[in-house]
Amino acid sequence: MDAFDRYAPFIQDFIYLNKWDELRGIQVAAAEAIFDTDDNLLLSSGTASGKTEAAFLPVLTELYNKPSRTVGVLYISPLKALINDQFKRLEQLLIDSHIPVTRWHGDASLTKKQELIKNPQGLLQITPESLESLVSGKRGACIAMFSDLRFIIIDEVHYFMRDARGLQLLCVLERMQRLTNVIPRRIGLSATLGDLSLAQTWLNTGTTRQCATPITDEGKKRLRLHIERFVNYSDKRDLEDFDGSGNKIYVTNGDMGDREHFEYLFKMTLDKKTIIFTNSREETEFILANLREIALKNKAPDVYRVHHGNVSALLRETTEDEMKNEDEKIVTGATVTLELGIDIGSLDQAVQVGAPMNVASFAQRLGRCGRRGQIPQLLFTFVESIKIDSSDILGPINWEFIRTIAIIELYTREHWIEPIYPRHHAYNLLYHQTLSHLKSSGELSPAALAQAILSLGCFQKIPQDDYKELLSHLIETEQLERTERGGLIIGREGEKSVNSHKFLTVFIAPEYLLVKDENRTIGTVDKVYPVGIRFALAGMTWETVDVNVKSKVLFVKRVPGISVVDWDVDGVVDIHTVLSQKVRSVLESEDMYPYLSERCQHRLTEIRYIARNSGILTNLVTPLSGIKFAIFPWVGTRQIFTLHYALLHRKVKNKLPWISCPYLEVQFDGDAQELEDIIHETLQSDLNMYDLPLPDKVQVQGKYNEFIPPHLLRKQFIEDYLDWHGLVNDIR
Repeated sequence: MDAFDRYAPFIQDFIYLNKWDELRGIQVAAAEAIFDTDDNLLLSSGTASGKTEAAFLPVLTELYNKPSRTVGVLYISPLKALINDQFKRLEQLLIDSHIPVTRWHGDASLTKKQELIKNPQGLLQITPESLESLVSGKRGACIAMFSDLRFIIIDEVHYFMRDARGLQLLCVLERMQRLTNVIPRRIGLSATLGDLSLAQTWLNTGTTRQCATPITDEGKKRLRLHIERFVNYSDKRDLEDFDGSGNKIYVTNGDMGDREHFEYLFKMTLDKKTIIFTNSREETEFILANLREIALKNKAPDVYRVHHGNVSALLRETTEDEMKNEDEKIVTGATVTLELGIDIGSLDQAVQVGAPMNVASFAQRLGRCGRRGQIPQLLFTFVESIKIDSSDILGPINWEFIRTIAIIELYTREHWIEPIYPRHHAYNLLYHQTLSHLKSSGELSPAALAQAILSLGCFQKIPQDDYKELLSHLIETEQLERTERGGLIIGREGEKSVNSHKFLTVFIAPEYLLVKDENRTIGTVDKVYPVGIRFALAGMTWETVDVNVKSKVLFVKRVPGISVVDWDVDGVVDIHTVLSQKVRSVLESEDMYPYLSERCQHRLTEIRYIARNSGILTNLVTPLSGIKFAIFPWVGTRQIFTLHYALLHRKVKNKLPWISCPYLEVQFDGDAQELEDIIHETLQSDLNMYDLPLPDKVQVQGKYNEFIPPHLLRKQFIEDYLDWHGLVNDIR
């Protein structure tokens, strides 16, 4: 019996009505795993490959054939928007099934939630924070709702694996298992997983099951890629042109490249449904504002929208609905908010301004186009500012440009994506789960609390002595309180944390001010723009007309023209060693990649010439000037930071010029050979990482760090961020 024949009748009808020609390979494989085994299941395949249906169709069939006494299927998503999107799709699928589907997040219907508590059944869609609230604050309801739970579907597994929310989710699922005495099967979905074994381990955490991971041949896919380059010249000697008579002239307009770039984007997106991806909200706002101005000048329709986390949910949803309309050729500027699998219909193309952060990001963004039979089409654009400085031999190298080529080659030719390594020392989450567990259970002895928390899969590599140190610190700071019986309860300061509406989240959320145009919410900003000041938001320019500091609201009016905005952000870049070494390979190669424009080909030739003649491709140490040297180990971010601190330990003054820089800049009184000898001696030494001269406040960024002893934050940084063995092996 094939997979289709095993599906429930309402699913077979759905397939007929939607005129599917056949089931895809991953859908057949998933059906066999769900129907014929009791394993967990990891579905990893390209965007729009049918993963969601591959999971839901057999799971809902199982629920249809053997109804659950409680909620039978739990679908967990990182985004409320993704839940809302899936809700619409599932409602259509389940019309004739008599299986209800309920949304549970901050914006969902309270009435529907209460109905589900009274009569738990069907499928529940939820975020990790809402599930945390149920497990820690409504234990009775939790038991009633999930005591016959069969399946847990976790969407966007890669997102959770690299985020603190993923660790929170695993803890909450395991605590829920203990409450209900049920271990449901888990199904993980992702389009961008580099190391499947790491994802299998993550998905299995806290369960006793094996994990099936069907590998299906998706076949070779055609891609259309193109990279174009624009230049802002700050020195007239760099830019030559000719007048109408053929005489050579010099043009000194410094921002000419920016203006040419905007005109090019306008032309390339005209009458094409497009997402323009950037790496910052500020850049998204500025580019879309300029495109809107060009459209106004050319009497073209205003089809320009902005979609990022500071744009109001209503405006984002309106944009998503417009993009789903096949007849609307909307051009949307976005950051990471449109990387995940929200259904936006079929795109004509995607545009990436600047370099993607990594291979996984490129794969996600490429996956947004090429749906429904179209060939994925991705355009890259770069704007460079050229300055003449003869003393800076590496300055003319555009590392982002070379990194983009390396990313494309790794993904398209080698099918490689960064592995997501686990974090074993998340002390901030340990604090959070300790208070959450005490909120749920009440007073516990230190031993019982340690047993409950340290036995969770996420914390099994944390020594008891570390937890003892944390508990002592929390008692001293009144986060916890010791009772007369010797037990532990939440203390006076801890009550402030757990009673805050922000306690459910384990990610850092900046303080924002609401921006309102009369009664319409436009979005949020993180600075007070005084009355009369203009700023950009949602692709439009606004002028502040009133400020309510107490309520944290800016009242604005829309005004013409282009403005700017900025948000305070901490740049987090983690380049993998494989990507760094691919950058080196691109510089060493003679290949001229077909997706490069003529200008980009010339630029690549120029950069290769500089790289080869500087010696950085063959020498570990390259003299720059005087006592300044560059160390090129061609390793990842974590490894290069490890080398940075290891050399400081040897009294060698060095720095990383910028966060994604592929080299260390060193001040050293000796020659290059002496410096290289010191590096090799360091790598061959038996270095104790805890002896490194780390800054006093060094830490892996995380919410609740202020409640953790500095000693443990330092340990977390060393164990979960630095990589001594990786550094030694990669350089070898």
